[in-house]
Amino acid sequence: MRLDQRLIAGMIRPRTRVLDVGSGDGALLDYLFRNSGCDARGIEIDMKEVTRSVAHGLPVMHGDADHDLAHYPDNAFDYVVLQRTLQAVERPREVLRQMLRIGRYAIVSFPNFGHWRLRLQLLTSGRMPMTSVWSRPWYDTPNIHPCTILDFLTLCRDEGYGVQQWMAVDEDGERAPWRRSIRLANLFGEQALFLLRRKDGPRS
Repeated sequence: MRLDQRLIAGMIRPRTRVLDVGSGDGALLDYLFRNSGCDARGIEIDMKEVTRSVAHGLPVMHGDADHDLAHYPDNAFDYVVLQRTLQAVERPREVLRQMLRIGRYAIVSFPNFGHWRLRLQLLTSGRMPMTSVWSRPWYDTPNIHPCTILDFLTLCRDEGYGVQQWMAVDEDGERAPWRRSIRLANLFGEQALFLLRRKDGPRS
């Protein structure tokens, strides 16, 4: 599994109900099913990945975060996971609302657009930055809503979501030693992970 998937798995309690939104090849689902005894299922927009997952016996349906979460009933899951997909959905705020309507907790991972290398590249070149995380040119990227850690925290505050846990990590798997400082994490963390819960119940 990728680094963020391993960290996400560590946030999920055994034998719980999990929906993985944008489940990809099903690696996280397979781990949760085999090692944690979870009732884990996924939805994925890429039909090739759906076919691959189903061929391995994983319960994955074809669908996307922007349109299909609305069809699930309230409180259908304990955890709803969105791994490295937030920046690629059309309506990030609505997707988060739906995740915390159908799930008790939401787990979100995303690449941090506030990382210092991105800032430096933009400052010195005047062009959209390219890194191992942001690896596709602006005209060919699915990442239509890049955000920083501070941006995401502002959205959570505005929407009334409680942050149960957060961490910033680099691509090599090292947790940032500045993890207790949001501002330093926003500058030095390449990836961010958040465990969220509803504070005031789902909004209409």
